[in-house]
Amino acid sequence: MIRFVVEESLRIVQRYLFFAAGAFGLFYHLLRRVMWPRKIQKRWPRLTDYGRDLVFSLISVGIFAVISSLIFFVFLDHTNIYGGSMGSRGWGYLAFSFVWMLVLHDTYFYWVHRLMHTRALYRHVHLVHHRSTNPSPWTAYAFHPIEAVLEVGILPLIAFTLPVHWAAVMYFFIFQIAYNVYGHLGFELYPREFHKHWLGRWINTSVAHNQHHGRFTGNYGLYFLFWDRMMGTLRSDYDATYEATTARAASVTAPR
Repeated sequence: MIRFVVEESLRIVQRYLFFAAGAFGLFYHLLRRVMWPRKIQKRWPRLTDYGRDLVFSLISVGIFAVISSLIFFVFLDHTNIYGGSMGSRGWGYLAFSFVWMLVLHDTYFYWVHRLMHTRALYRHVHLVHHRSTNPSPWTAYAFHPIEAVLEVGILPLIAFTLPVHWAAVMYFFIFQIAYNVYGHLGFELYPREFHKHWLGRWINTSVAHNQHHGRFTGNYGLYFLFWDRMMGTLRSDYDATYEATTARAASVTAPR
């Protein structure tokens, strides 16, 4: 079991570093001046923010690895995760299962996130994540250990509901960390007026999640804005902030 946890920790760390370090190097160093007009908050995080986020992210990785090892190496035969050919149940079903995981995770995340904002849990648990009021790619996994356990709770939920191919689960979690890093990136990558598009108005953006970190309330979704719109928790200043962020501002230069 210990060997499985160590191996899984290394795999998760590799994915985390690939996306978080890659995005940080690209947007905070190589393209920092070119992309500055799309920086959501016009300031850089502090070095202490990066360090704190990295430490808590590595703690979270260890917790994720323990739960992942239990699911894939101890209880696998009791789950609905199946092997064999990816198309054994039909490619249509494979695509459906991926969408199902996205919707399930988004729903799970929204309500757990709302729970994290209750008074007691916010002060003693969720505040660790919210100390990054100006998030960066390193913030993606920066959770209090209790919140890390709740975050990885989506894995057993997936494993014990609809049948899913193990590779689909793997690709889903790769997508999850990639989108999580984008959500905390600090830059908006979607095009101008994307938030007004018939599809874009339902997609969560870096602006939306950045507002949540900067303002502490509203915009609780992960991949989508369905729940925020239905529950009235989408911030009223979201559209204006998105428009201001994505408007061309070539005259604005990045601080050193």
